[in-house]
Amino acid sequence: MAVRAGVLGATGAVGQRLIQLLDPHPEFEIAALTASDSSAGKSYRQAAKWRVNSPIPDDVADMTVTATDPDEVPDDVDLIFSSLPSSVGAEVEPGFCEAGYVVSSNSSNGRMDDDIPLVIPEVNPGHIDLLEVQRDERGWDGAMVKNPNCSTITFVPTLAALAEFGLEKVHVSTLQAVSGAGYDGVSSMEIIDNAIPYIGSEEDKLETESRKLLGEFDGAELSHNSMAVSASCNRIPTIDGHLENVWVETEEELTVDAAAEAMREYPSLDLRSSPDPLIHVFEEPDRPQPRMDRTLGDGMAIAAGGLQETPFGLQYNCLAHNTIRGAAGASVLNGELLLEQGYI
Repeated sequence: MAVRAGVLGATGAVGQRLIQLLDPHPEFEIAALTASDSSAGKSYRQAAKWRVNSPIPDDVADMTVTATDPDEVPDDVDLIFSSLPSSVGAEVEPGFCEAGYVVSSNSSNGRMDDDIPLVIPEVNPGHIDLLEVQRDERGWDGAMVKNPNCSTITFVPTLAALAEFGLEKVHVSTLQAVSGAGYDGVSSMEIIDNAIPYIGSEEDKLETESRKLLGEFDGAELSHNSMAVSASCNRIPTIDGHLENVWVETEEELTVDAAAEAMREYPSLDLRSSPDPLIHVFEEPDRPQPRMDRTLGDGMAIAAGGLQETPFGLQYNCLAHNTIRGAAGASVLNGELLLEQGYI
């Protein structure tokens, strides 16, 4: 039988993408939808201003939206997907865990907490066992796992592929799509014919989350990777797809050919949402490009290209679909890992 799942923040941009991905998923069944108090009591069709590029699933459209409260979610729901704003998530997600629900969350709150696993399944699946530490320390019957920021998830898999060469210094400059700010996040007057060289708190997320993701878990505690990471973040007028320029310095010599081979051979997982290959490496110097390459692997693949040796180490570009691989798809993939590992 499919795992009964709920979606918190179901009417928002990531919540809608979650519904699009979950509705046809053979392992999950959408059984509960929550949103703000103003949406509670309405049908999902009435509550959601649907903006995803496919119709609202018929079996979801007539479901009644409830308030975001554990008491409003049926007891037989086994897994919660959260796409709440971080301020709301920090307030309500622990309550769901205390009530016994397992939460796969895209919200940024708690990502850097010592006992909350921050997971990209193809990169650090073993970190999921930090849930045992979490339950012991917090006394939760449920549990919570986080996926990283949409820009972090774009370049970290490529770093994981290069980790065998000894990562020392990394600089990343992002060119981030407007959908990463939500539907109302950036006005047309701000972004058309423009680029905005600042995204609040984004640089810190790339610099800290990447080191946690590539750290080591010994079964009791997690140590962060020692590499130095600096980031600069920019919003540009593309709809979907975060493009990033990366420079990497390594302990061992790293040639273009060796890096390309390491990325191409980096393994995916035997999970439904993990694409094969995970990293698509282009030989063309002008790829990847958001409009052309963001849907590789049904939007779950990482694209890389433009590899070249520079005085500042290996330089390359990488790209991922920010609302699929970088948000909703990442939460679904973590849900698949939770199921595989027996946490639900």
